[in-house]
Amino acid sequence: MNNGKRKLIIIRLLLGIFIYYLIFGNSIQAHAFETSAPNNKFGIHFALPNLDDLTRARDLINSNGGDWGYVTLVIQEDDRDRNKWQEVFDRMREFHLIPIIRLATVPQADQWRRPQPEDADSWVDFLDSLHWVVKDRYIILFNEPNHGAEWGGSVDAGDYAELALTFAQKLKSKSPDFFIMLAGLDASAPSAKPKFEDEDLFLRQIFSSGSMEQWNNLLSGLASHSYPNPDFSGSPLAAGRGSVRTYQWELELLRSLGISKELPVFITETGWKRGDEEVVAENFRAAFENIWLADERVAAVTPFVFDYQGAPFLDFSWKRFQDSGFYPQFYTVQSLTKVKGRPEQIERGEINFDIPHDLVAHSNFRFTLNLKNFGQAVWDKDSGYQLTVVGSGQDHFEYFFSDIKNLKPFEQSEVDFFIKTSGAPGKNQIQIALLKDGEFYITGKAWEYEIFPLPDLRFTVGLLPKLKSRGNDFEIQIFDEQENLVFKKVGIEVEDSKGAVREVQNIILGKKYRVVILKPYYLPRQNYLTFDTGENTLKFEMLLPLDFNKNGRLDIFELLPVFQNPRLINLLFP
Repeated sequence: MNNGKRKLIIIRLLLGIFIYYLIFGNSIQAHAFETSAPNNKFGIHFALPNLDDLTRARDLINSNGGDWGYVTLVIQEDDRDRNKWQEVFDRMREFHLIPIIRLATVPQADQWRRPQPEDADSWVDFLDSLHWVVKDRYIILFNEPNHGAEWGGSVDAGDYAELALTFAQKLKSKSPDFFIMLAGLDASAPSAKPKFEDEDLFLRQIFSSGSMEQWNNLLSGLASHSYPNPDFSGSPLAAGRGSVRTYQWELELLRSLGISKELPVFITETGWKRGDEEVVAENFRAAFENIWLADERVAAVTPFVFDYQGAPFLDFSWKRFQDSGFYPQFYTVQSLTKVKGRPEQIERGEINFDIPHDLVAHSNFRFTLNLKNFGQAVWDKDSGYQLTVVGSGQDHFEYFFSDIKNLKPFEQSEVDFFIKTSGAPGKNQIQIALLKDGEFYITGKAWEYEIFPLPDLRFTVGLLPKLKSRGNDFEIQIFDEQENLVFKKVGIEVEDSKGAVREVQNIILGKKYRVVILKPYYLPRQNYLTFDTGENTLKFEMLLPLDFNKNGRLDIFELLPVFQNPRLINLLFP
């Protein structure tokens, strides 16, 4: 091969690498941020919370194999109604949607009121009062402060930095679970104070306030407005600042400014201005499949905006104007393959029970457990939640639990615990634990129990008018305190008014039971007995021959057939 051909091959190879890099950008680099659990990156941005729209948001971002996508929500300072927002969070918990909360003040004329550091306490108290959906409490500190209209009329990076530090410190002091992000910035804004400031210059001014150690400790992620410019109409494969990969440029800038920690990226605003609807839909497909999903540094993408029915954002709305339907990008993104996210949720709860300690062998028991959920998740069998028994004592019985269904936070529910004991006597101990997908979450107190050999029952009973009763058609039924039939035996033989039942099963020693004796044509009798180990004795009142149709009760109309039936008279009065 001559040098000319070799040079041509090398040039073509370098050109191919350059084109690949141009299309895929930093996706060919080693990704510094990796999620520790499966993560569904798909999401959507809401302008206003709407419980009905959350249903459609779930259908959009948890579709086609997906679960636990994201929704960016804006909370204004005059809309901090805990009951309202807790209802929103609870619905999101039910739908497996993760909230990203952007703080906002209130509009004043054509601008937003500039927040003040003293506002932090009321915001922290409100946000901490909510029962969050997942462990991470995603917070974005306001919106595009490099726009004067977003910051009381004039850009002031130093003022924003002071406010952000105050809010972040107070939030983190209240709970380490607050996941703090600075406001997303407009990467295409010019440097034209007081109305606008260039993002590069704005960030440099921010990080000149406070120490980099502070910023590295307080910031948890990057909120990025990665719009496809110019005019929100750029190519989905473009790279650099002002594209759907603006976040890559922002990460490099932050690193150069001293942010040493690897920040996961939350693209909370992005999207194309509507023109050709099918082109917009395909742009979203290309951006998700080739850029955002391929880059492990991207944790979530919530395009702007789910529903906006007027100026200035009508052209960005995914929901059709004055229509219940959606534009094509909704259905295109809905069709994309997704993953089942598994965000960390705080699991707290109790497994309470009052189960007797003295059981008998070869028996079946049904006990009741009380579950209390104080955590963030909804406990349900279909979500992988189940109870199990741990400890060597489980080797002495078989067991199963009834299913856990839809147990929400701060609710409690009863679950049945069924046991079948073996024949091995002795003392043992177990614990009952709650699992999710096979992992231990909550363990109840220890249950110490002892299994004893089966007890016997000896009884005496008389038959009116016989002096000494006999027969082989007696029946014994035993009921517990809840009137459940726990034992039954038929065809018992009685001789000289005495009978016996050996090895009575399903008995808890030390508990009182109602014991019923029956014989055809006689009214049943009952007595009460607290069973103990070994032999137990019981005496019944005399049985009366007054149940001629064998229905277990006295009926005056039953007496007439007796006197018309000599066989019955001879049987009962020999």
